[in-house]
Amino acid sequence: MLRGLGLALLPGPAVLARAATAPDAWPQALQVPGGVARLQLGPAPERPVVHAGDVPVLVLGDSIAWMALVGIPLSAPVGQAHVTVQAAAGAPGRRIAYRVAPKQYREQRLTVAPRTVDLAPEDLARHERERAHQQQIMATFSTPLPDELQMRQPVPGPRSSSFGLRRVFNGQARNPHSGMDIAAATGTPIVAPLPGRVIDVGDYFFNGGTVWLDHGGGLLTMYCHLSRVDCQVGDRLRTGDAFCKVGATGRVTGPHLHWGVMLNRTMVDPALFLPA
Repeated sequence: MLRGLGLALLPGPAVLARAATAPDAWPQALQVPGGVARLQLGPAPERPVVHAGDVPVLVLGDSIAWMALVGIPLSAPVGQAHVTVQAAAGAPGRRIAYRVAPKQYREQRLTVAPRTVDLAPEDLARHERERAHQQQIMATFSTPLPDELQMRQPVPGPRSSSFGLRRVFNGQARNPHSGMDIAAATGTPIVAPLPGRVIDVGDYFFNGGTVWLDHGGGLLTMYCHLSRVDCQVGDRLRTGDAFCKVGATGRVTGPHLHWGVMLNRTMVDPALFLPA
């Protein structure tokens, strides 16, 4: 349910679709690499099935108005993109096109322990194993679908590093920063931004102590560099439930929370899900 729109009597997904053009609808539409496209699908008696490539896309609404929420990869080229929509089982698909606009992200240079940049063979093997496991986690697409998408910031504190930052470690360029860093002291409690289910808990080479939450429909959130984890796989959390604590584990230069938001297996800017 969207707060402040005067639609409290409608089911949450219907509110989300009908309020798609409202300025305070979440996630905010930003059709750039790392952003979110909100695509109106029109009326249909059944929930349309939408794919970006071969990846399922979150669709909310009702028979009067359906809407697809599409995460745009940071690697997406500028220009036209599209999703495929199937209105009913067995029906022919159609394409809905949208445009990806350019966005220039800043660059940050960091000095970290050499072993976390030029990996030893055993560390590289560990990282490859962990990456394969994480790919399985990121493919999660579950029901029920989320009722609301306005998120609560999981820990108080300033956002110390922006999403999409082009990062250079010890003079070597690496993938852009795919989450939001929030500065906080070690041991600060972290709370769930939306209702969700714990789908992964681990200690990873780069991310340190890590938890993944599943909020339904391919909307996942990730919490990294944790000093303590107070949950286990299968736990169900309500918005505001504390489940882990800030730390400085993995490849870090100091304590903070790295918070990631994933939509259709794509890391997108968490700020799009937060009120200003």
